[in-house]
Amino acid sequence: MDLIVWLGFILSLVLMVLIARKNLWLGFFVGAIVLGVFNLSIVQIWQQIAKTLTTPSTLLMAFAVGIIPLIGGVLETTGMMTALVSNLNISRKLFLIFGPAFFGMLPMPGGALLSAPLVFRAGADIPNEQYAAINVWFRHALILIYPLGALLVTTKIANLNLYTAVLYMLPGFILMLILGYFFLLRGVHGKLTTKENPNLKKILLPIIVIVSAPAIHLSLMTIFPKLMTEIPLIIGVVFSFFLSLFLGKMNLKKLLPISKKMKPWKFFLIIIGMFLFINIFQASNVSRIIANIVFSRHFLLIVIGAFLGFVTGRVQMPFAIVLPIYLSTTGFSSIGYLTFATMFFAIYMGYIISPIHPCVSVSIEFFGSNLKDFFKKLYPIILISLTAATVVSLFFT
Repeated sequence: MDLIVWLGFILSLVLMVLIARKNLWLGFFVGAIVLGVFNLSIVQIWQQIAKTLTTPSTLLMAFAVGIIPLIGGVLETTGMMTALVSNLNISRKLFLIFGPAFFGMLPMPGGALLSAPLVFRAGADIPNEQYAAINVWFRHALILIYPLGALLVTTKIANLNLYTAVLYMLPGFILMLILGYFFLLRGVHGKLTTKENPNLKKILLPIIVIVSAPAIHLSLMTIFPKLMTEIPLIIGVVFSFFLSLFLGKMNLKKLLPISKKMKPWKFFLIIIGMFLFINIFQASNVSRIIANIVFSRHFLLIVIGAFLGFVTGRVQMPFAIVLPIYLSTTGFSSIGYLTFATMFFAIYMGYIISPIHPCVSVSIEFFGSNLKDFFKKLYPIILISLTAATVVSLFFT
């Protein structure tokens, strides 16, 4: 019986990873159903499907996540993001750090192609593989602490406060900036060539749009602590979306092509599929079987987490896999903030350098580099980062 459970679990993961390379939400759905077939009755599977589709918090979360890429689409179409960068008057190093990082806050399909031309503006004296590494690394540095990025869903899964988790992620964010600065920006000097008279308004407007959603989310959660957290999230995201339309003087006729390009329904389905997998996993016998095996929780958090991040090119999926295993093997009913931060950071390191990660492939293609040289630029930083995470896991979690 245990062998069948293991077979179903492994098969569900394999299918999930393979399908997710082309379609993430479908990978979650197929993996969840396969796991259920090997562990639950048909009635129990339908019960978990019904539970997932009727849980208000899950539906609201999925709806909010679906709106976020539309905000990015409006900012891109109206030219607000391009205008922001063209009016900055800063050093090349700061531009290469915060230019990609700012664009990274928008979870947009192929988003690295938006920041890549801006990174290229920093000058022609940087090797192609260094360009690609800079674009990928700094683009994802700020996402590590951005409340509407991967932390939004993973803190929901772990049942943790989003903004408290952000505080625990700050050391990892600082480490990424320091390592990126010393390993990727050596030899970069001088200032960016910009307009003689920068327009402050064009700098502030897109920043206001992006910052408004988490600001409203946090404010309403503080003012109304008993309110379902997804409701302030919906309000904040919707406000940010309409603000982008207003400030960008967007023609509403362009919303349809933007929607076709950004595919918000795919983001909605990703959240639904993710929680379906979690619900079926929790209802299955897998937790009991895994709990009987002695794992090194540090190995699970760091090595397995980073490996899953690398082979899937995702963050939410590996987290949704590792967290239930961690809880079942340790016997804990919940995860602490420092353990969460360590697990998330390790997964994130694997994800950043994964060739399956779209930002990696499009950056390498745009700058005319190759995967081998790209790895040469980033693998020392990844190793140092994972070593730091291991130290934290061994001595502090």
